[in-house]
Amino acid sequence: MHTVGELLREWRHRRRLSQLDLAIAADVSARHVSLVETGKSNPSADMVLRLADQLDVPLRERNRLLLAAGFAPRYAERPLDGDALSAAWEAVGRVLRAHEPYPALAVDRRWNIVMTNRALEPFLADVAPDLLQPPINMVRLGLDPRGLAPRIVNLAQVRAVLRTRISRQLAAAPDPELTALYEELLTPGSGDVSQPIESEVVIPMIFSFGGREVRLFSTTTTFGTPMDITLDEVSIESYYPADAESAAYFTRPGTDPHTGG
Repeated sequence: MHTVGELLREWRHRRRLSQLDLAIAADVSARHVSLVETGKSNPSADMVLRLADQLDVPLRERNRLLLAAGFAPRYAERPLDGDALSAAWEAVGRVLRAHEPYPALAVDRRWNIVMTNRALEPFLADVAPDLLQPPINMVRLGLDPRGLAPRIVNLAQVRAVLRTRISRQLAAAPDPELTALYEELLTPGSGDVSQPIESEVVIPMIFSFGGREVRLFSTTTTFGTPMDITLDEVSIESYYPADAESAAYFTRPGTDPHTGG
């Protein structure tokens, strides 16, 4: 089992900070940081959290630091659809519904879908049933040949974007299950080459539906200053039409984005 000093040193190295950098940011002496990391000084719970805050340590890992220092965990992890987080659950639902007729979904830290709006349903019509068994993983759903992959025109680009995002996520906060997902679906292959799309301000996800192309780009929304692990790890992926033709595809009366009819 790692000591709190060893864990803090790992996080400092991950953030590419020197002991002096961390000391200045946390308003403590570099000598104190050194003593904590070497185990010669036992930090208080407040000091552990003070250093963790400057290191941008996720709440789940802050609990681990506290336990390693001999303190009780500070952050709870409650189900998003439970009574304690009912206000947050309702807020996520409102955001997703307000985004219709365009698709939006909420995912956890491992990209498992926790909620969607109705606009996503037509996209799932041809997906293999086992991919829709909970927990539904957004990355697997998009890249599996039995999922959305056959309909994504620029699949190599989409895979490259996901590879970059998850690589950064793992660099910020390692996770064995997310690493396994990356190795399964995102490890670069010899034929995995994507060409840049000219004149785009963002890289769109291009779907082929009913003989037409629908171009979407995404934004990510997270909870501000969460104090619960679940909220700290939930994000909302909202998709917007990248051009007027794609917008019209969703908004014209009677249109089904899957069939084009």
